[in-house]
Amino acid sequence: MAHNQVNEIDELLKDLKKTPGFKAYLILNSDGIVIRWDQVGKQMSYQRAVQHAHHITELYIKSKAHVQELFDPQDRHVENVRVRTEEYEMIISSCGAFTLAVFQEDGRKAESALAEAEAVVV
Repeated sequence: MAHNQVNEIDELLKDLKKTPGFKAYLILNSDGIVIRWDQVGKQMSYQRAVQHAHHITELYIKSKAHVQELFDPQDRHVENVRVRTEEYEMIISSCGAFTLAVFQEDGRKAESALAEAEAVVV
């Protein structure tokens, strides 16, 4: 059964990398230790992945604590944290003992690049 779950995760990550605008991902365990990572283009070093993991963990913990202070008890559950700049966005999602962080181009930028590519093909 565990082998099937690993295959499902591998397939999910392959599909994720095919998404227009995808840049990188990190998978962290419950202790914030990087267990898998990849980056499109140049290879991200383990040291760099660990630096990202530290900042991601801190951001997620602080965001979750702040949301719990702000909202009613029934609205306190944080599933995702999304940070967007003009060019990129980072999505952090925690489920059980693992955290997935995805770095991608801003969705609007990726959509326009996809539209341009489709226009060239036609």
